[in-house]
Amino acid sequence: MCYYVDQKGSRRDVKLRFNIAVNNTGQYYEGVFVNGFDHPNIPIITNRNPDIIETDFTWGLVPAWAKDTSFRERTLNARIEGIDTTPSYKNINSNRCLIIATGYYEWRWLDAKGKKKEKYFISSQTDEIFCFAGLYDSWINPANGYVLKTYTMLTTQANEVMRFVHNNRERMPLIVNRQDEQKWLDPKSDIKSFAFPKYDSKIIAFPTN
Repeated sequence: MCYYVDQKGSRRDVKLRFNIAVNNTGQYYEGVFVNGFDHPNIPIITNRNPDIIETDFTWGLVPAWAKDTSFRERTLNARIEGIDTTPSYKNINSNRCLIIATGYYEWRWLDAKGKKKEKYFISSQTDEIFCFAGLYDSWINPANGYVLKTYTMLTTQANEVMRFVHNNRERMPLIVNRQDEQKWLDPKSDIKSFAFPKYDSKIIAFPTN
């Protein structure tokens, strides 16, 4: 699964990459080795508002029907194979978003129990700034009416590179090829068509400290 990413694209570079503005409703997030369990507001583009980069969504989905936010650590990732049946995701398949990043991290197990691991940095071969596929939702806090906007990152089977790196689970986040970003945002497009092995993206991985 994917819980640690880099988002080193500056506000200016991200604006140039996507040719749209960045909103001013949340602090713009840049960071290295960003921990998903901290629920950062990594910038995203939603199909609800595709002409702006949004900065007020946080990582770790809370569906609209949730009683509280206690299970967010379990919704950082969503398996693409199960989104039609998993309660947290089955009603938001049309809520598509692009999660902006410059890389992510995974660990290769060097023994059977994972006591020895080697950390790898993975990035796109074609784009310095790229996007993970995501789903989003909004939750209203019943105690104070505060609206919490959140997203999850989709994962799929591992390709050849990630089968080597993520050898204990053989999963990888779904990276959207640049030419398919608008297709992903289209709620009429088939989500399952973005799953590996039918869909793949060019990535590179190398060990890092």
